[in-house]
Amino acid sequence: MNWLTLVALIIWVYILSVLRRGKLDFWYFLIGSAGLFVLCMVFVQPVLTTPLIKAVTMVTGGVGKVLRLFEGYPEYALLFVKNKSGAISLVVDYECAGIIEMAAFFSLLIFFPAYLHMEKVLVGIIGGLYLFLANVIRLAVICVAISMFGNEAYFLAHTILGRIIFYGLSMLLYYFVFTKAQIIRQKVGSFSYEDK
Repeated sequence: MNWLTLVALIIWVYILSVLRRGKLDFWYFLIGSAGLFVLCMVFVQPVLTTPLIKAVTMVTGGVGKVLRLFEGYPEYALLFVKNKSGAISLVVDYECAGIIEMAAFFSLLIFFPAYLHMEKVLVGIIGGLYLFLANVIRLAVICVAISMFGNEAYFLAHTILGRIIFYGLSMLLYYFVFTKAQIIRQKVGSFSYEDK
């Protein structure tokens, strides 16, 4: 950690303490989440990307082995897909690992005011596993599409179909974790949706 990063971290923590004391909840959530996301990208992402890539490749390869349509090679971060027009190797890289999406989810969750601390831990574990499995489903669908329709289907499967699946599943998670929880736990005067 260089001195510039340390100064930025101290300023971020100080701003958070001022916002907390001033009871500016929205700004505390916004600046806290954004700052934590940047910290995750700087410090956590370099450490967790490689193990996450290997895990995603291994689990997706397991799906391919069950379906007998493609194979996974976690040590090389490759998914090997045979099809009617030959074969293609898909490299599972930093963007395919899901680390950015997980960091965004955890950063928002940690500063989200609707949950207690233990609830955040439980929701964080379940949400992290959910995003991991959503990413596996995305990669498996891409590989199945390439296996069935040939190498020509790569662009459509990867760029459009895979993203629709992954971000559709992500939006579902965000709805249940953030939107629905906020609606259920909101209180207006003496009225509340939550059962006590």
